[in-house]
Amino acid sequence: MEHTIAPLGDRSFFVTLGEEISPETHHLVRTLTEHLKRKDLHWIEEVVPSYTGVAVYYDARALHAEFSSASPYETAAALFSEFVSGMGREVKEKEKVVEIPVCYGGDFGPDLSGVAKKNGLKEKEVMEIHSSREYLVYMLGFAPGFPFLGGMDETIATPRKASPRLSVPEGSVGIAGSQTGVYPVETPGGWMLIGRTPLSLFRPEEDPPAYLQPGDRVKFYPVSFEEYKRLEEE
Repeated sequence: MEHTIAPLGDRSFFVTLGEEISPETHHLVRTLTEHLKRKDLHWIEEVVPSYTGVAVYYDARALHAEFSSASPYETAAALFSEFVSGMGREVKEKEKVVEIPVCYGGDFGPDLSGVAKKNGLKEKEVMEIHSSREYLVYMLGFAPGFPFLGGMDETIATPRKASPRLSVPEGSVGIAGSQTGVYPVETPGGWMLIGRTPLSLFRPEEDPPAYLQPGDRVKFYPVSFEEYKRLEEE
């Protein structure tokens, strides 16, 4: 598997597997992540998948003690590169498709009209376009369990807000550029909010706590305010 490795702080490095954000690169990222979970290299503390590669956090003391190296990074990079080079490109992926109800517009989607105006569309058209696609969860980040979703129709792509909100409610569905995502927790944020889901996407008491995982597929479907409240109470 072709790759490059570069330092990322004093106890981590980043493995780049591609230059473009695409399902093909994402497959390589998932393959590497799954192989690392199975290999269980004792000096690796954490593996964080991203759009085009994987961040690897390692135990510098363990490496130094085992290999007596003056540079734990060089040792880690060499060991890791050897591992990746001998790794296959295929892994059995477990995909799940998650259907997420969304109440679009109104107080739940204060930026829906702005997205529509920016793209020369009606609000209903934005809702229909947004809910017509199946999205790929590329990675989690920014906030606990926040899914970065790829595959959005470019006809509703909209830049994020010039000034972020100090508080975005949990469950808010937003657009930023050609990405869409869901805020799993209340947090500051600058994405254009077009709706809200009653589903809880971050559940600290569960393992894993994030309901969505890289590789999952997401399908949004519109619901009325009444249906939203009913689902919220379940």
